[in-house]
Amino acid sequence: MDTFEKPTVSAGDAVRRSALLSIVVPTFNERDNVAELVRLIEGSLGGIVWEVVFVDDDSPDGTLRTLHTLARSDPRVRVLHRIGRRGLASAVVEGVLSTTAPYVAVMDADLQHDESILPSMLERLRSTDAEVVLATRYTQPGGVEGLEGGRRFVSSFATKLAHLVLRTKVSDPMSGFFMLKREAFDRSVRRLSNIGYKIFLDILMSARPRLAIAEVPYVFRSRLHGESKLDFAVTWEYVLLLLDKTVGHIVPARLVSFVGVGGLGVLVHMLVLGTLNVGVGVGFIVSQSIATILAMTFNFFINNILTYYDKRLKGLWPIVRGLLSFYAVCAVGAVSNIGIASVLFAGDYNWWLSGLAGIVVGAVWNYAASSTLTWRN
Repeated sequence: MDTFEKPTVSAGDAVRRSALLSIVVPTFNERDNVAELVRLIEGSLGGIVWEVVFVDDDSPDGTLRTLHTLARSDPRVRVLHRIGRRGLASAVVEGVLSTTAPYVAVMDADLQHDESILPSMLERLRSTDAEVVLATRYTQPGGVEGLEGGRRFVSSFATKLAHLVLRTKVSDPMSGFFMLKREAFDRSVRRLSNIGYKIFLDILMSARPRLAIAEVPYVFRSRLHGESKLDFAVTWEYVLLLLDKTVGHIVPARLVSFVGVGGLGVLVHMLVLGTLNVGVGVGFIVSQSIATILAMTFNFFINNILTYYDKRLKGLWPIVRGLLSFYAVCAVGAVSNIGIASVLFAGDYNWWLSGLAGIVVGAVWNYAASSTLTWRN
């Protein structure tokens, strides 16, 4: 009779299945930080079965190569490699969904978050009714030593904006360092906007019913390697997140952004028209034509940077094709605008109501068509 050896389970498989705490770390160009982060986490979580899930957005600096080396030597290190997708919020969601650990922490890879408070955060979740523990920079003895002047101002202003819309008051809604129970994440994940970098704020505003929150203070450290990801586009994504959480159930946040950019385009149009026609003396038809083309061009590039930041067209030919398709979309929108306004005005509607209806129809068409044709990826 044949005998079979009992299958053996590697230490790595056992760790992955039995991890009490999973730490999700989004990465992009953090090659010089990830190994040190693993070392620091290991030093802080003695006696706790843990794993760390790095979610890398196809970093071009060699971060992925370093992560693969770490994962081969330490079974507690896992790597998710994303291609064609960007954004901290969606990276965190994919990282959390990839693990079955009952407790999940989220932190940055830049070493500015203090890993030494992870045990106390976990203890608060396990010993109290708290469902989320927030690492806060704004409760003593916490601090923001690692925030430079400009970033400190942006963080403070963004915090004030968040307090205007939050139902649950917390001291540091802009924090990207927190820990939560798996059930808390499951209660919010289907309502998440996945916009921008402030996933904690997204979770907080998406959960039904409200989450019970505890806070643990820490000092935000200075970055040693790499560059901050904070720029104007990130700030704009934060504004879009707030719009989506407040009016997104009525009007898509992307449509609000598209219309806002369109308003700026009107200003560009009028400035060019006035300069050419009144200032330079160019004929009205020629001035109007030039102003229209420049305004549409302006709208295309600003929308490409802000409204469609996650579908941004890059490279000469994609941009040229996108610009030409945007011209075509706007041309049809202009015809729709004039047509609807003319029909309503002929039906004895007020001139302003007819004009407004035409603008709305044209704007909705431009948004819907450009989303499908220009920024379709």
